[in-house]
Amino acid sequence: MTESVWDYPRPPALVPCERHVRVELGGVVVADSRAALRVLETSHPPTIYVPPADVDAASVRAVAGRSFCEWKGVATYFDVIAGRRREVRAAWGYPDPAGPYEALRDHVAFYPGRMDACWLDDERVQSQPGDFYGGWITADLRGPFKGEPGTRSW
Repeated sequence: MTESVWDYPRPPALVPCERHVRVELGGVVVADSRAALRVLETSHPPTIYVPPADVDAASVRAVAGRSFCEWKGVATYFDVIAGRRREVRAAWGYPDPAGPYEALRDHVAFYPGRMDACWLDDERVQSQPGDFYGGWITADLRGPFKGEPGTRSW
């Protein structure tokens, strides 16, 4: 079944991810989950949030800096360290998300373009264009996707 990101709602929907999620860096699986959540927002590929129990805690280190999402609240960032790799601010989460997004508490989202590979089942995902958003693009998604130069004001 094909999904159009233009059918996703605003404010974003929070739904279970029905696919097996795997994130790899430096030859190490840093996240492996069958209980992840998807955030679906108009014009964006889904962002995948992995529950803390399914993230290798030794691979994520909290770092300084925050950002604000009008829907989810204040995000904090993590360096992802595995094997001989360290990717700076390559993951984020919401330690105290806004009410409708409470289920995201302490989950971790990874920028797929900064990892060696991110997988949904057996499909290697593509990264959302640009360096701000962290959407996961799969073959069953239709765009265009926000993130390319000139699309930030969409």
